[in-house]
Amino acid sequence: MRKRLELGGASGAPPKPPARYAGVNPAPLAAMATLSLGVAMAMSAGCHKAADEQTETSAAVPVEVAEAHVGTVHTVVATTGTADPAPGADWTIIAPQPARVAEITKAEGDRVRKGELLVRFDAPPLRADVATRTGELAAARARLENARKNEARLAGLLERGIAARKEVEDAQKELREAEAAVRQSTGTQAAASDLAAQATVYARFNGVVAHRAHNPGDLVEAAASDAVLRVVDPSRMQVTASVPVAALVQIKLGQPARVFIPGAEPDTSEPAQVVSRPAAVDVATGTAVVRLSLGPQTPLTAGTPVQVQIQTEEHKDVVMVPSAAIVRDEDKTFVYVVDAAQKAHRKPVVLGIVAGPDAEIRSGVAASEKVVVKGQAELPDGAAVVVQK
Repeated sequence: MRKRLELGGASGAPPKPPARYAGVNPAPLAAMATLSLGVAMAMSAGCHKAADEQTETSAAVPVEVAEAHVGTVHTVVATTGTADPAPGADWTIIAPQPARVAEITKAEGDRVRKGELLVRFDAPPLRADVATRTGELAAARARLENARKNEARLAGLLERGIAARKEVEDAQKELREAEAAVRQSTGTQAAASDLAAQATVYARFNGVVAHRAHNPGDLVEAAASDAVLRVVDPSRMQVTASVPVAALVQIKLGQPARVFIPGAEPDTSEPAQVVSRPAAVDVATGTAVVRLSLGPQTPLTAGTPVQVQIQTEEHKDVVMVPSAAIVRDEDKTFVYVVDAAQKAHRKPVVLGIVAGPDAEIRSGVAASEKVVVKGQAELPDGAAVVVQK
């Protein structure tokens, strides 16, 4: 460029040739300068054209998409729990007094029908106590009968002026004491009989033997730690779940829930319902116990650990996308929408409920639009994409 400026004058006239070119026609030199300038411009234009072609022919980004749709989304409180028999559906059989097991009719896993004989204890002291209390009741009744007759006889003599009033009053006092003795003996004898009746145990409800700890001939104590049988009703099961204190405000009676069984298919769950809220909080763990009822046909057995999702809120007929489509950048939330020209456009969105795999879109995306669910990391706005199945 510097050489070309030296050749040319300020007025644009052909350059004056140097002394060694005296007598040479200057026109060819001007033509050579003009040709050099044209070549340079052509080379520059060629470079820009190549750069433009590289941008236009860059490879499309592979992505996976899903269609936004209208549906129902729920908020849930997720926690863990244990399947247990409901109140009244769990029965542990123990001896009424230290005794020997005379008979057990069922083994673990056996079905039980209400009224069936399950266990019979041999407890001679119970039988002896019943006999003693029965004798005491008979004596009290005999005393009462004599007191009644004596009071009636003295009352008649008093009317005829033969007996003294003091004798009648003493007879009436004896009658009252005899009546009290009969009442006491009746209660004592009934208690002894009830205790003795517990030596023969019949099933209280239909159920299953969950545990058997003894065999006929064993000596057992009258304690829960020395139970003989445990019977549960599998049609009346519940889940006891530990809920964080911060989530308790969302829990209400009657809310639906799902109970997931470990080891089962991923989508396999049992319907449940909240039937009780906690009356106290465990300060050590920061949780409280919530009970959920299960259906009568539940396959859960007592003691099974489960995963629980309690539904606390529901939004119907809303636009939903997979939560994998949501992209967050500092305080902004957006998704990528793929248009008919196979280009991805970044759209800001306002979220509603985000629960598990689903996200509610309150604004920013319409139903039937296709949103990118995989491959959107660092994707430029307006980039060409190729949709993979």
